[in-house]
Amino acid sequence: MKITKLVILFNYKKIVLGAVISFILFLLSFQVDSHEWILFLRIIGVLILLNIIASVTASYILYDKSDLYELNNLKDIVDWNKTEKAVLVHASFDPLSRHLEEKYPKLHLTVCDIYGNRHEHESGINVSKKLFPPNEKEIKISPNQLPFEDGSQDIILAVTAVHEILNHDQRVLFFKEAKRVVKKGGLIIISEQFRDVTNFIFFNIGAFHFLSRKQWEKAIFSAGLKISENKKITPFADMLVIRND
Repeated sequence: MKITKLVILFNYKKIVLGAVISFILFLLSFQVDSHEWILFLRIIGVLILLNIIASVTASYILYDKSDLYELNNLKDIVDWNKTEKAVLVHASFDPLSRHLEEKYPKLHLTVCDIYGNRHEHESGINVSKKLFPPNEKEIKISPNQLPFEDGSQDIILAVTAVHEILNHDQRVLFFKEAKRVVKKGGLIIISEQFRDVTNFIFFNIGAFHFLSRKQWEKAIFSAGLKISENKKITPFADMLVIRND
């Protein structure tokens, strides 16, 4: 529940607002005489509460119960014991780097935090950093200028991070930089939630925080890359595997 608690912390204002609106609608339903209006107000109130419960449940399934941060579904693609150099990109939230370093001590892992992302100024970021302290070797990066030599890395891995690059042209530059940095035959692996029907059902307007599959494809293709495999992590998130051929 660690990460789900953080999700609640980051979104508590929206959750409280939804609960208050639902409560007000129920109160109003007792002030009207029309049976249709009573039914309408109560249905809307229930739907708001159900949406809050659904979004928290989906977050728990994705962040605490799925393979999102375990990476077991990469076993048939990546042999971490034979991987020499990798880059992990995050957006001011890193529950993964220490796990990788402990599990694969021979891996030379560079941990990168996207400078200027939206999470840097959120109120809950200090709490998240207490639960998951920043890696002492972490560096701040500009996503359009990665500080690595050409063809120097085997893998670039970004878990729910690259959507924080808000501008399409900047995302294209990130993928171009990733292509430059990764060796021929190396991998760029992006795990993200999509702006799709499932996420709209469970996260409502929160789904606008994500990008559509077409937006991802456009940025990746514009950088001269292509998606070699799409792995479904849960109904709420996908892993895009991009091979630098």
